[in-house]
Amino acid sequence: MSLGLDPAILRSTPCTPAVPYNCRGIGQLPAPGKGYCIVTQKVVVLGAGRVGKVIAADLSQDFDVTSADMSQDALAFLSSRYPVRTRVADLGNPQAIAEAIEPADLVVSAVPGFMGFSTLKTILERGKNVVDISFFAEDAFDLDELARRQGVIAAVDCGVAPGTPDYLAGALVNQMQIDDFEFLIGGLHFRRSGPTRYLPTFSPPDVWEEYTRPARYVRNGKLITMPPLSEPELVDFHVAGHDLTLEAFNTDGLRSLLTTMNGRIPNMKEKTLRFPGHIGWIRQLQETGEPWTPETWTPAEDEDEFTIMRINFRGSENGKPKKISYTMFVTWDPQTGMSSMSRSTGYSCTGVARCVLEGAYKRAGISPPSYIGEEPGCADRIFAHLKARNIHFEREDSPLM
Repeated sequence: MSLGLDPAILRSTPCTPAVPYNCRGIGQLPAPGKGYCIVTQKVVVLGAGRVGKVIAADLSQDFDVTSADMSQDALAFLSSRYPVRTRVADLGNPQAIAEAIEPADLVVSAVPGFMGFSTLKTILERGKNVVDISFFAEDAFDLDELARRQGVIAAVDCGVAPGTPDYLAGALVNQMQIDDFEFLIGGLHFRRSGPTRYLPTFSPPDVWEEYTRPARYVRNGKLITMPPLSEPELVDFHVAGHDLTLEAFNTDGLRSLLTTMNGRIPNMKEKTLRFPGHIGWIRQLQETGEPWTPETWTPAEDEDEFTIMRINFRGSENGKPKKISYTMFVTWDPQTGMSSMSRSTGYSCTGVARCVLEGAYKRAGISPPSYIGEEPGCADRIFAHLKARNIHFEREDSPLM
């Protein structure tokens, strides 16, 4: 029976014990008796850092994936463990990006924030669908007209946060009246609780942006801009046998929610979590002009790191005041050797990528994560995808008096 597929767009890849292809009918079709899978959709992942590796590895289970990066060591890590093609490319060069993504049905941008906006623009100019996790300072909606003109999907901010809280806000805002929405997130190491011992769990330049970029939030429907590190508070967590007291402070994590939920949720705030005393140390560095030189991450640090997040919605449903809280607590994964921050960020991204590749999400233009959450079924798909990868969100509903 013919499957109606053009042989010109198919690639045959032998299955081997070292890198077996897992043909499951999503982007791949088994060739009976041939020992290989026929791959129909191509994904190019720009960036092979800690998160880019997770994204490429996960998508390679179902799609023809190429990872592009300047680091030959990072690319060698991927190609030696997963069925991932690799390409050495200077991702600071728009022409190099254009050449790398030419065969792609979908591009994933996992470059550092300072490169993110220009990289996204290049991808859109080439008419490619894209899922982006870059923490860039520019407004992605400035590229909305370009994306619409090209007729492509551009899903942005699809990481752990921004990302997962936004999917939930998009899904819940049409189910209940949300009066207050707040999320707190931090990536930390258990044995590095001292104020000066924080070790970045993602790109250090992007971490420093959290400490220097003015923090925007919404109070009573009005946009408020506060200095970074402002309004500190101590927050207690009791998770997975751990009792933690962490310091929360304002950072600029609402991003696209300031636009998409304007007039819909009157109070919104995002805060970053660190061990107590960290804010004072960062302020001291900023006041003295002393450079921030975080220690180099070593493999031994992986087993000690964790990512924690709390998401709170307060409002009413069917006339009854209520609070909905979600808590996520993720640790290093010994099976994959990948960190909690990399996995929670990367798997959020690959959940959205699958929604696009499988046709569940089709909206052209710039799509922040709350748009994706509002699309019927997409949030459920993404959180099921996360749960299958051991990223759990525990929900608690309680009445408000």
